[in-house]
Amino acid sequence: MTTDRDRTATRLLRSSAEHSYDPEIEIDWEAPFVEGKYFVPPHRSSLYGTALWDRLTEQQRIELTKHEVASIAGLGVWFETILMQLLIRDYFKQDPTAPHAQYALTEVGDECRHSVMFGRMIGRLGAPVYQPDGVNQWLGRWIAHTGTGPRMFAAILIAEEILDTLQREAMADETVQPLVRMVSRIHVVEEARHVRFAREELARQIKLAGKGRLAFDKLVIARAAYLTGTRLIDPRVYKSVGISPEEGMRAARANPYFRETMRWAGERVVAYLSDLDLIGGPGLALWRKSGLISR
Repeated sequence: MTTDRDRTATRLLRSSAEHSYDPEIEIDWEAPFVEGKYFVPPHRSSLYGTALWDRLTEQQRIELTKHEVASIAGLGVWFETILMQLLIRDYFKQDPTAPHAQYALTEVGDECRHSVMFGRMIGRLGAPVYQPDGVNQWLGRWIAHTGTGPRMFAAILIAEEILDTLQREAMADETVQPLVRMVSRIHVVEEARHVRFAREELARQIKLAGKGRLAFDKLVIARAAYLTGTRLIDPRVYKSVGISPEEGMRAARANPYFRETMRWAGERVVAYLSDLDLIGGPGLALWRKSGLISR
C-alpha cells in the first residue's frame, strides 16, 4: 500500500528531476565582483545601525558583509555535512525500493552539490572558512553519529529555514553581488524540497516518540537553535575590518537591528516548532539566548 510518506517522496523525486541545477554550469565563477555591491543586504549586516558601522568606510562595510556571507556559508556546509551523515545512516535501515528511501539519497546528492557550491563561493571570496569549533564541533559530531527521530529533523530544519529566509531576500536584492544572488537562488529552489521533506518527517516522528524521548529531544533542539543563532555570524569576521571579535560580538548582540533580523530569519521555523510543541521546558533559556525568539 502506498503511504502519504511515499506519495510525498514521489512528488519530490519528480521535482528533483525537473528542477535541479549544477553550480559548475549555472554560475560564472570567474566573473569579477561588481564595484560597490554588498555581499549581504546592508541592513542585514550584524553591525548595521551601530556606532561601529558608522565608523566604517563604505569599502569596509562591503568587506564586512563579504566575511558575513562566508560565515553563513561555512555554517551551511557544516550543517549539510551533518545532514548527509544522518540521511545515510537512516537509509541504511530502509528498503531501497521505497520512494522515501530514494528521495533521501536524492537529497544527499543535492547537499553534496550545495556543499561544493558553498565551498567554491568561500574560496572565491578569499575569506577564511568560518565554522563552529570547540564544544560546538563536538556536539556536531555527536548529532551526526546519534541523531534520530525528532531531534534529527528539527535541528536540521532550524539551520535550513533560517538560511532559506536570508537567501530569499538576498537573491532578489540588486544591491547584492551577482555571485551571492545566484548561489542563493539555486539553494532556495532546491532547499524548498528539503524543507518539505523534513517538516513532514518531523511531524511523523513526533507521533512515534514517547514523552521521555521528546523531553530530551526538545533540549537537543534548543541547543541546536542556540548554536545557529549565536554562530551564524562568527565573531572572527570582525577582524576583517579591524574590530576585535569580542567588541564586534558585543555590538551585534546589543544591536536592535540585528536582533530583529535574527527573529525575522527564525520566525517561520519557530512558529512551526512551536505548533509541534518542541519549544519549551529546560531548553527555553537556550532559545532565548539564541536570539531567535523574543526574550
